Amino acid sequence: MPRVSRKQADLNREIIVDAATRLFRERGLHGISVVDVMGAAGLTHGGFYGHFESKEALAQEAGGRAFEQSSQRWVDKIAGESDKNAARRAVIAPYLSNLSRDNPGESCPVAAFVGDMCHEAAGSGLQTTFLTGLKRLLETFSGVMDGDDPAQQRQQALAQYAMMVGALTLARATHGDELSDEFLEAARRQLL
Repeated sequence: MPRVSRKQADLNREIIVDAATRLFRERGLHGISVVDVMGAAGLTHGGFYGHFESKEALAQEAGGRAFEQSSQRWVDKIAGESDKNAARRAVIAPYLSNLSRDNPGESCPVAAFVGDMCHEAAGSGLQTTFLTGLKRLLETFSGVMDGDDPAQQRQQALAQYAMMVGALTLARATHGDELSDEFLEAARRQLL
């Protein structure tokens, strides 16, 4: 079998990371196998180790990409708003929506990975990737909080984001029951 070109190898790697980014959000960091990722990428699993040394290395890269995508979405939403209240609404409303709940592959990596991170060793590569992404999101979110005191804005952002992640996580855990919609609606009412 002929070797693929460098350009094709780079493209295959991007396809693998994109597929993993979506799958890890949908099923968690430990809920998928290399075979699952490669199948979703449309490639054979035998080629995986030509791109990554381990599933954890892929998880770190895919997790980082998931956070980059979420961060960029928030920045784009905020940039289109004229004041902090409107900017905060632009982040919170879609976050606490049925669309976000029902499409975890395109949604918040914090809500997707938080359960896995509870079991991850402190200081591991995966935890470092998670913390870096989380801190970036919190920094962006802090910027749309009321007031001018950065410490107070951070406290508001921590509390509101904790409610958002909790509500989305609980809504996903109770999907199919009316309680799922109630979690999203109650959090929206409190935050908006």
